[in-house]
Amino acid sequence: MTDDLEDFKTLMDAATPAPDAARRAANLEQAQKNFAQAQGSPAGMRPTVKRGLLARMTEGAKSMLNSMSHRGALTATTAIAAVALIMIVPQARDIAMNPQSRSESPVAAPEVDFAEPLVEAPVIVEESAAPAQFKGTAPQSDMARRMAESGLRSRVIPDGASWARVDPELSIVPEADTEAFANAETNPLKVTSKEPVSTFSIDVDTASYAIVRSSLMHGQLPPKEAIRVEEMVNYFPYSYPSPDGDAAFRPTISVTPTPWNEGTQLVHIGIQGALPQIEDRPPLNLVFLIDTSGSMQDKNKLPLLKQSFRLLLSELRPEDQVSIVTYAGSAGQVLEPTAASERNKILGALDQLSAGGSTAGQAGLQQAYQVAESMAADEEVTRVILATDGDFNVGLSDPDALKDFIARKRDSGTFLSVLGFGRGNLDDATMQALAQNGNGQAAYIDTLSEARKVLVDQLTGALFPIANDVKIQVEFNPAQIAEYRLIGYETRALRREDFTNDKVDAGDIGAGHTVTAIYEVTPVGSDAIRNDPLRYGTQRDGEGLDEIGYFKLRYKRPGEDQSQLIERPIYTSQGETSEDVRFSYAIAGFGQLLRGGVYLNDWTYEDAIALANASRGADPFGYRAEAVTLMRLAETLSQ
Repeated sequence: MTDDLEDFKTLMDAATPAPDAARRAANLEQAQKNFAQAQGSPAGMRPTVKRGLLARMTEGAKSMLNSMSHRGALTATTAIAAVALIMIVPQARDIAMNPQSRSESPVAAPEVDFAEPLVEAPVIVEESAAPAQFKGTAPQSDMARRMAESGLRSRVIPDGASWARVDPELSIVPEADTEAFANAETNPLKVTSKEPVSTFSIDVDTASYAIVRSSLMHGQLPPKEAIRVEEMVNYFPYSYPSPDGDAAFRPTISVTPTPWNEGTQLVHIGIQGALPQIEDRPPLNLVFLIDTSGSMQDKNKLPLLKQSFRLLLSELRPEDQVSIVTYAGSAGQVLEPTAASERNKILGALDQLSAGGSTAGQAGLQQAYQVAESMAADEEVTRVILATDGDFNVGLSDPDALKDFIARKRDSGTFLSVLGFGRGNLDDATMQALAQNGNGQAAYIDTLSEARKVLVDQLTGALFPIANDVKIQVEFNPAQIAEYRLIGYETRALRREDFTNDKVDAGDIGAGHTVTAIYEVTPVGSDAIRNDPLRYGTQRDGEGLDEIGYFKLRYKRPGEDQSQLIERPIYTSQGETSEDVRFSYAIAGFGQLLRGGVYLNDWTYEDAIALANASRGADPFGYRAEAVTLMRLAETLSQ
């Protein structure tokens, strides 16, 4: 670059006439007028200048303009300044920032032809306290004209300059909320004589509760579609009885009055998974697949992600291995498989990560699986952990093909878990789909405390499965139960025939996990029955039995293709109403209130708070106390 400038100066010296003092003064005056017009206001009216990097660059350009104007060729000298500025500006982050919401969206940088010999009338800007908008009328070069035709403009923003596609008036438009959530309409009330069987896949994800907390702590009620009641209930640890011997699960079923409806009962199903000896766990092979796109730069995204993985590293053993793959524009491996004992090397690779570029999610997943396969070994657990805000905006042209790809990798033994970070463009729907197809857990991390809960306290359950394809089926006795509804699990519904089909994928349970499911049932003859009786639909086969239903659970042990069955009857009066059971009812009611409370009659947030406080019980980590605080916030915000 230096040699080119020297050659250019030599040519200019040979072609430039002798200096003319009067013309120099006139040219300098005209340049200063053009500069003032480009700023959109007189010099005295311009905002206070912040002496940042861009301001210093501007001063240097202005100094060069003054020192070179004696050559009598102001157009040529300003062209040099313009080329220098243009070559510097596109190196900034390729993002357009909304200074109000601090959210970012990736944009493509324009293709600039630096071979153009001259650029007329450069716009030299200063870094100001408010975002500047170009309103000048300087003549356009061919390059500027091409930018105008394509809708591209250059502007200054508080954190640096970038190319951005904006409207013709160059107004700053807040970025739209692009969050998407995986959910369905609330489960309807079923008539037992018409549809006596309920079938669903088990769910141990907890993302929905953390999203609800994030919204409420920021003074907003969460979107109704973000609320999956079963994930809120399953967020909390419960002390259900442990399995006996080599059994993988032990179900505990109780039937109790419904807090929000005197004429109905709640069938509470608590399932406790076995917890093998921690010392006997197999070695772990973990591939951290980290989203480093421009949308990840907020404090509650990539910075929190780094802190979270630091906590996870503290739980690993020397024989465990870690690799890091990133994706943003293109995928890349930034850390080869490394023993967990080399903590400084792993932390160094994490610390070097920065956000920028678009989101090539599919390419990142493909490379992460390749790395995972190279690490896999017999009797070891291999898992990809995807950490993202869920914004898969590049490379996902065929979502179904990607799901099939993940399912094939799942069947080969490499599972996928998904951790969500940040809000604004959280694609919860995609995260849920990926985790469900990858036999992994989906969690949302909004605080370092949540990171500890997911990646430290529940690490064994999250990474070491004890059962695959876990399904529940409950058949209700129409002679005893007139109506029923499953609370939550809308996105986990299965067809009746799927229960016995071992080829149908379902949920997976990790070591020591608990799962809770709650049905609201209406006994025959109750005043709470909502549907008129059918003239020809009555079934009498269950008469004389004190069973209100029959519970079945199917699961496969890891590595096996044939499922095993657990079954037992559900009686009219069964089990005790423990604090765990009552607290789960309070959370189930809370979740239903947030979704609109269709079946809750006059039950209120005040009732949910009273029930939660009365059944809080042992709360060593403060999760239940926090839930009461969230209920109080929701009560206030709902008014």
